[in-house]
Amino acid sequence: MPQDDQRQTTVEAGAGASQDTAPNGQGAEASSVDPIAETLALLTAERDELKDRTLRTLAEMENLRRRTEREVADARAYAVTNFARDVLNVADNIRRALDSVPADAKATADGALKGLIDGIELTERDLGKTLERHGVKIVEPEGQKFDPNRHQAMFEVPNPEVPAGTVVQVVQAGYVIGERVLRPALVGVAKGGPKAAANPADAA
Repeated sequence: MPQDDQRQTTVEAGAGASQDTAPNGQGAEASSVDPIAETLALLTAERDELKDRTLRTLAEMENLRRRTEREVADARAYAVTNFARDVLNVADNIRRALDSVPADAKATADGALKGLIDGIELTERDLGKTLERHGVKIVEPEGQKFDPNRHQAMFEVPNPEVPAGTVVQVVQAGYVIGERVLRPALVGVAKGGPKAAANPADAA
């Protein structure tokens, strides 16, 4: 009997030991994930996201800076657009005054009349220089190919001696301010002449 009791005690002890060992095994399996590696992965992902946000913000700021510089440059260049357009009426009237004087009268003028003509011509030149200082330039397209972006055709002139589409008469001078058309030139365009030669650059 004592031997049987001892054998039963040993079996119970072994069973108890196996039960105690099972939870420890599960705990070892659960702790196989390295908390340091997991934390590092989270921090790396957060760093990449912050880096992406920073790069996007820098790109947006650069685009904003460039756009602002363009707007400031345009504002500086075209700030006088409305005023310049009004001044063109003055330039037109000065030119009409000079054109109203016959060529022979202008050639033989003396005394007060000559002084008046010279004064008007000087005023016209000075006004043109003033406009140029503010980026306003005159467009004199006579002899050039008609450009619908800068010229306005008023009539056609039969002229077989020049290529069709050539500006042969300027009714009213045009003006540009910077790269923009302030006022298109009013022109007469040749009709019925030979076709204009193709531009090699356009053909390419």
